[in-house]
Amino acid sequence: MPDSFSFDTFLSPFSWRYGSQEMRSLWSEIHKRRLWRRIWVALAEAESTWGLVTPEQVEDLRAHEMNVDMEAAVEAERLLRHDLMAEISVFAAQCPIGGGIIHLGATSMDIEDNADALRLREALDLILSALKGLLEAIAGQIETWADQPTMAFTHIQPAEPTTIGYRLALYGQDLLMDWHELNHVRANLRGKGIKGAVGTSASYMQLLEGTSASPAELEGRVMTALDLPAFGVSSQTYPRKQDWLVAAALASVASSLYKFAFDLRILQSPPIGEWSERFEARQVGSSAMPFKRNPVDAEKIDSLGRLVPHLAAVTWDNASHSLLERTLDDSANRREVLPVMFLATDEIIAVATRLIGSLAIDEVATAQTLARYGVFAATERLLMELAKAGANRQDMHHVLREYSMEAWVAIKEGAPNPLIDNLSVDERITAYIPGEKVRALLDAAGYIGDAPQRARALAAEIRQAISVSTKG
Repeated sequence: MPDSFSFDTFLSPFSWRYGSQEMRSLWSEIHKRRLWRRIWVALAEAESTWGLVTPEQVEDLRAHEMNVDMEAAVEAERLLRHDLMAEISVFAAQCPIGGGIIHLGATSMDIEDNADALRLREALDLILSALKGLLEAIAGQIETWADQPTMAFTHIQPAEPTTIGYRLALYGQDLLMDWHELNHVRANLRGKGIKGAVGTSASYMQLLEGTSASPAELEGRVMTALDLPAFGVSSQTYPRKQDWLVAAALASVASSLYKFAFDLRILQSPPIGEWSERFEARQVGSSAMPFKRNPVDAEKIDSLGRLVPHLAAVTWDNASHSLLERTLDDSANRREVLPVMFLATDEIIAVATRLIGSLAIDEVATAQTLARYGVFAATERLLMELAKAGANRQDMHHVLREYSMEAWVAIKEGAPNPLIDNLSVDERITAYIPGEKVRALLDAAGYIGDAPQRARALAAEIRQAISVSTKG
């Protein structure tokens, strides 16, 4: 491990480019080692209850709990080839009174896995806080655009009208499901507890022999001090399934925002041109094509969004391949997988919040698309009214289809859509419905059902959900 970093060596882009500084600090080596020391102090304090260590030894450890010395730790690890033992040696050297009792009765994963659980919880709190801001932003946009008609697309083909707010509500609903799942995962996080090498607490039972305490009582005191519930049963580690559940929840967020960003990229394409992301005055879209306004933020979301579920797949492997009481083949990849998943998701949410908050809607382009294609969808409404007026449904379907096919040819040739004019004067239709009413029925802007009401209801549901505490 090098003792310094610079731009003349490989750096992960997550070291400086993606994710918040808060999330990077949380996954730093120094924060990890401070968590280790916090657990060692909690263990010593619990052991002092039954006279296994002295109060003076505990106070000595507590006095040096924050004094992580990475330079000394790196050198110690070079010799010992064990990062936790290296940290013990550095911590012990700093504590002349209490250094000799650090890690008493413990195995490495009593410290590391409880620290990982604490860090997962802290990281989920950051993600939930960021997601709350995103949900607030999308709820506001849903309400703003709840009534604005727009053309909906199925199979990337014009379908029927919807509203911009209702389309946004689709993304909001996905994110609301993610919100609930992340809160559930966060509320159910557990540490390994204090159970020794294979989870049997044998070392602690031996240590406590002759006292009135049980290993469960010792564990309870330590975990209460850490404010962290423990699994009732564990092996050398906490169940690696927990990592998978966390990762799956993060991958779900990535999926939701991947879809939003991909849709935005389609809608920003000039042939549609209805939505677009912010483009700064001095921003460059292409080194070769000065006119380009590329959807770089949406593309960043989709780029990072592809990464998260593939990292989650590694946590599935770790859980499934944790043979018998444990194997160490998860250790190296977890150093990369866990922080990068959180940093990527953190960045995705931050970019999406910025995109949604500054989303540009071109109402002229939206109206043009609706006028060009919406009338086709409105023929369904006309067909319903013709049947109600006594016309033969199959006959009228044939008439509407003929005119629709002719209109598609005209549009492909660059001509205006002739469908309204043709249908409003056809005597087979006007025999049942006056021409002016036909024209009104073919105004697709009014053919949006209860989309505005449903969009507003979803926005209200989001606001209610995020008003509840995220803490489990």
